[in-house]
Amino acid sequence: MNNIVNSAVGLIVEYNPMHNGHVYHLEESKKLTQSSAVVAVMSGHFLQRGEPAIVSKWARTEMALTLGVDLVLELPAAYAVQPAEWFAYGAVATLHHTGVVDSLCFGSESGELAPLVELADLLASEPQALASLLQQQLASGASYPAAYAAAAAALAPGSDPAGALALLKQPNNTLGLHYLIALRRLGSAIRPFTAQRTGAGYHDAMPGTGSIASATAVRQLLLGEDGLAAAAPYVPAEVLAILQREWQNGRAPVDLERYRDALFTQLVSKSPEELARFGEVTEGLEHRLLKMIPQLPELSIHALLEAVKTKRYTKTKLQRMLTHILLHHEKERMTPDILRQGPHYIRVLGFTDKGQALLKEMRKKATLPIVIKSSAFEHDQLTWDQQATAVYGMSMPTPDPRLLFRDFYEPPVRIVEK
Repeated sequence: MNNIVNSAVGLIVEYNPMHNGHVYHLEESKKLTQSSAVVAVMSGHFLQRGEPAIVSKWARTEMALTLGVDLVLELPAAYAVQPAEWFAYGAVATLHHTGVVDSLCFGSESGELAPLVELADLLASEPQALASLLQQQLASGASYPAAYAAAAAALAPGSDPAGALALLKQPNNTLGLHYLIALRRLGSAIRPFTAQRTGAGYHDAMPGTGSIASATAVRQLLLGEDGLAAAAPYVPAEVLAILQREWQNGRAPVDLERYRDALFTQLVSKSPEELARFGEVTEGLEHRLLKMIPQLPELSIHALLEAVKTKRYTKTKLQRMLTHILLHHEKERMTPDILRQGPHYIRVLGFTDKGQALLKEMRKKATLPIVIKSSAFEHDQLTWDQQATAVYGMSMPTPDPRLLFRDFYEPPVRIVEK
C-alpha cells in the first residue's frame, strides 16, 4: 500500500449514517481535487440539527475509514450544535489548522462555485447593509435562515437577486456559502471545490427510486419497523455490517426521544431565568417552554416541538435549543467573540495507514494541539465533548455505565489497509 500523501482534500461531514450519497461525494471530491488523501471533520454525538447521532462517533468513524477517508477529526460540540455560520466556521478552522489540507470539497445543489464565491467575498466582511436587511427580514417574522437568505440575496453582485435567493433557499448551497465565508475570514490558503448533489434532496423524508436516499430518509427507515432491512438498499454493505453490530450490542439506534425524561426533568426544574441562560433560548422562548409543563406527561419531544414551533422558529432551531438545555450549554460560553476564536485543539477520532502518515506531517505543521487521548488534554471545549458522550451513553437501548466514560478510554479507530 502506497502511503505517500501529496495532497489532502478536506470534507465536513456528519455521516448519520454514511450512505451511498456520501460515498459518491467522497469519490467525486478526490476526482475534482486530484487529492491522494481525505481528511474528514465530523460532528461527535450531537449534530447540527440538534439531534443525537443514530450511532456513536466511533462507529461512524469506522464507516468513514472503511470507505475511503484517511483521517477523521472531531468537530467540537461547541460548534457541532450550532447554526450554519458557526458550524461551518468551526469545521473549516479545524481543517485550516491541520496544516496538511490543501482543498475543501462540499456538496451543493447548484454544483456551481463561482456564484457562491462572489457572495462569500461580499459577505465575509459582514457589511452593515447585511445587518440592516437581516433585521428587517427578522422583524417581518421570517425565520433566521430565511431572513439571512433574503438579506444576502439582496446584496448579491449583479442584477439577479431572485436568482441568488433561489440559490440560497437550498440548504447545501447555503452551508457551502458559509464554508467559503469561513475560508475568507481565516485567510486560509485551502482551495474550495463543490460537487453537485445527486439523487435525493437534503430534507427528503422518503427514498427515491435509485440507490441514493437522504440521511433523513435513511434514519427514518432505520428507526422504522423494518429497520436495517429497509435501509439496506441505500447504504454500503460495510456500513450495514457496522450498523448491525451496533444494533446487536445494544448501542443503537439512538434518537432524540430517548432523552425525553432527562430533558423534561430539566424543564420542570428550571426557572425562566435559568432556562434563558442556555443556547438558542431567545426572545421569550423560555416562557413558551414553561407554559407547556402541565402537558409534558402526555407529550413526546416531537409533540413538544410542534407545540412550540412558530413561523419564526424552525424545528431545527428548536431542536438545537433543547439539545443545549440537555447538555447544559450556556450562552456565556459560546458568544460570538468566543466562537470566533475557533477550536482550541484537533481531536483525532481515527485513521488509516495513510492517515497515520498525515498525522506525522500534522505534528510538524499543525497550529493547534493534536489530541489523541482526551484524558491527556484539558480545555472547556473538550469538557463539553466528554459531557456530550456521557449524556449520549445515558440513553442507550441497553444501558452500560462504561459508555458514559468512553471518551476517556476509547483509542482512535485504526483501519489497517490491505
